[in-house]
Amino acid sequence: MKGMLRSIAGLILLLQFPLSLLAADVSPRVRLKDLAVVEGARSNQLVGMGLVVGLQGTGDRGDLVQRMMKNMVDQFGIAIDAGSLKSRNVAVVTVTVDLPPFSRPGQAIDARVSAMGDAKSLEGGVLVQTPLRAANGGVYAAAQGPVLVGGFSAGGQAATVAKNVTTTGRVAGGVLVEREVPAAFTGPGGTLSLLLNRPDFTTARRMAEAINAKFGAVARPDDAGCVEVAIPAAYAAQPSVFIAELEALPVRPDTAARVVVNERTGTVVMGGNVRIGTVAVAHGNLTVQVVEEPQVVQPQPFGQGQTAIVPRTGVAAQEGGGQLITVPQAGTVDELVSALNGVGASPRDMIAILQAIDEAGALHGELVVM
Repeated sequence: MKGMLRSIAGLILLLQFPLSLLAADVSPRVRLKDLAVVEGARSNQLVGMGLVVGLQGTGDRGDLVQRMMKNMVDQFGIAIDAGSLKSRNVAVVTVTVDLPPFSRPGQAIDARVSAMGDAKSLEGGVLVQTPLRAANGGVYAAAQGPVLVGGFSAGGQAATVAKNVTTTGRVAGGVLVEREVPAAFTGPGGTLSLLLNRPDFTTARRMAEAINAKFGAVARPDDAGCVEVAIPAAYAAQPSVFIAELEALPVRPDTAARVVVNERTGTVVMGGNVRIGTVAVAHGNLTVQVVEEPQVVQPQPFGQGQTAIVPRTGVAAQEGGGQLITVPQAGTVDELVSALNGVGASPRDMIAILQAIDEAGALHGELVVM
């Protein structure tokens, strides 16, 4: 008992350690290009529907594949009945591509291929030339080439073995850009907009201050997600050079006070800005064990009785010793976790305690449960 009191007293002393060093801003300085993107310089989504041929009997069996095969042979001037086109070596797939900004005709990129029907595997297949369309209906690229599947599937009538997913794959370098997507990243009057990846008023202000410290009063935060920048006269003829210098500027972003817990895996991730109000924490474990021990009862020799089974159940309950921990005002989650580690609390115990502290209104931050 005395040892437990000494341990708790040590934990309380630990939690009352001065917070002057921890109160400092410990956010890292990162490049501006890792915090924001230039409006207009974005990727575009393309999608198409095509056929993968050359499969080893693992293709589709539905009517859709027959109709697409019929359309394909019609394009080559071959007249044939759609009902006679039956092959398990062909599969209908969707082809998706993220077209990078400033892509020019002739450049090659990768594509993702996914089975649409009941095909069992795309392993060993080849994608037939497929036009890729944008949301406006225009064709901007075409895909063709062998499908690379990151797995395998094999089996017979009685057993099957598979690794990873074999109904999706990639066509490496099989997409050729046929049409350039216009990208206007400068606005009227020689301005550009920086869009923050995580909108935050403080980060936007710091970003504008970093730009103004190097180029003069050219930037202002429009809102939490956008910083407006006027291109200096010295860079009017070369805005790309100005953007390159902007991207290299170091900025210290601000982060929200947030604790993320995953109950399935017992993972706890916390931000350095989370603070905990004055609260006392007590947490104990209760273990209940139920064991069935049936007993067989035999009759006496030459008796008229019958063998019987008498049920017997053993129940034992054990409750772990609870520890009471006092957290002072403005304590940090790091200090609380260190204290809980000192008394042997598991990650799942920490999750339960953090949820209880949040319900008590003492967790000054956002608790995200995954």
